[in-house]
Amino acid sequence: MNDFIEPPYEAADAAINKKREFPLIWLIPLCALLVTGWLIYKTVSEKGPEITINFSGADGLEIDKTKIKYLDVEIGKVTDIAINKDMKTIDVKAEMHKESSSYLTDNTQFWVVRPHIGLSGVTGLGTLMSGAYIAIKPNQGKSERHFKGLDVPPVLEADEQGKQFMLETTNVGSMGPGTQISFHGIAVGEVLDYQLADNANNIKLTVFVKAPYDQFVRTNTRFWIDSGIDLSAGADGFKLRTGPLISLLAGGIAFRTSPEDKSADIAPENTKFQLFDDYEQSTQVIYRKTVKLVMFFNESVRGLSVGAPVLLRGIPLGKVTDINLEIDAKTANIEIPVVVEVEPDRIVIINKDPNSTSRENIGRLVAKGLRAQLQTGSLLTGQLFVALDLFPDSKVVAHKNDTGYLEFPTTPGEMNQLVHSAQIIMAKISKLPLEKMSAEINKTLESFQGTSKAATQTLTTATGTLNSTDKTLSSAQKVLNSLEPGSTTQYELNQLLHELTETASSVKQLADYLEEHPESLISGKKEK
Repeated sequence: MNDFIEPPYEAADAAINKKREFPLIWLIPLCALLVTGWLIYKTVSEKGPEITINFSGADGLEIDKTKIKYLDVEIGKVTDIAINKDMKTIDVKAEMHKESSSYLTDNTQFWVVRPHIGLSGVTGLGTLMSGAYIAIKPNQGKSERHFKGLDVPPVLEADEQGKQFMLETTNVGSMGPGTQISFHGIAVGEVLDYQLADNANNIKLTVFVKAPYDQFVRTNTRFWIDSGIDLSAGADGFKLRTGPLISLLAGGIAFRTSPEDKSADIAPENTKFQLFDDYEQSTQVIYRKTVKLVMFFNESVRGLSVGAPVLLRGIPLGKVTDINLEIDAKTANIEIPVVVEVEPDRIVIINKDPNSTSRENIGRLVAKGLRAQLQTGSLLTGQLFVALDLFPDSKVVAHKNDTGYLEFPTTPGEMNQLVHSAQIIMAKISKLPLEKMSAEINKTLESFQGTSKAATQTLTTATGTLNSTDKTLSSAQKVLNSLEPGSTTQYELNQLLHELTETASSVKQLADYLEEHPESLISGKKEK
């Protein structure tokens, strides 16, 4: 049995490893830290810039709801809205997407899109369901993070192809941003903005013409104000021109290109053009060479205005540019200098001396009797114009001319001459001895009345004589019938009765004539 007794085990010394091992439990927070750092890095790296937009009001804007869109794509979101320190405006803070950094320049524009109904159409209807949003129009420039929001949307909300041009006018009328520009009745552009010129004499309009119509704006293109309806009257009757309905309601601008213009004459961007008041003015030829003259009038110029035409025998030659009033303190004379601008190139001069100037040609015409006269252009409106014509008998009266322009002689107007002639006639009448003449006329009338009474008595006597003659003739006729026919007494008596009959007829004719013309007793019978 002892064979089955196991020998005792021998205990060996265990080897002790003194190296420390990292606890696996710490891997969990380490991984969490790495993930958090990566998430923070990703968030920071993908975060877009923060901007501030100053608006006049916050109507329709909500924090974390109002979006910022470009071409209907979301590129940002409103994060805060606060009232500005001036208590008049608000500051809207927004967080933009990272890829929108290049859009944020000092020329970028922001505005709030809301529903709007205007003459040009209805916009922003989509905001009725989704709410208002902020739109952006990027432009090149320097990087910027603070912006001034627009109160009204810009005319061009996106980068459209086309060109901008400058139009100069003296009256903007009902035109403004958004005013339509048409070419042959087609809407091809609109007004972007307008501002007063530096000299305060003109108004400059910035207009945009879309491609491909911008190629039809050339160096000789004419722009005019299109009111929608243009009615004019001429020698050949009435002319009616109509434009788009939108021009009739809100006004508009139209332009045309001359057939002589070539495609090589396309106007570059920002070219300046004159804006004419109507189509008729746009068709007139523009002359670059002008001469200014001054005309002194001693009569009323009521009805004469700046821009009134200067006509040479009915042909336009220029226009009035200035009207002043001068009073001489020493002599108390009143003079009205009128400055006109004439265009000599409108006159075709034959047998022209190549060495003569425009002033010399005008001087020769003045020496021949050319004068300026005020005439009425319309009896309805009373508008005056300056008419030039030859008046050989008119004298040249010199005036004290400090204007620096060549003086052009004038002659009184037709109405002024008529009034002057009437005054002369009335002056002569006032010098006549009217009281003495009236007394003499009264005496003549009294004499005529006495003569008329005498004539009436004579007629009465003549009538009685004729009655007696008739009775005598009747008695003589009875006596003649009682005589023997063929006797000498009968014959002589018959001759006597015949002569008495003729005498009675002549007296009757005289009485009838005197009854119709009693004045013949004084003045005699008028010869036929």
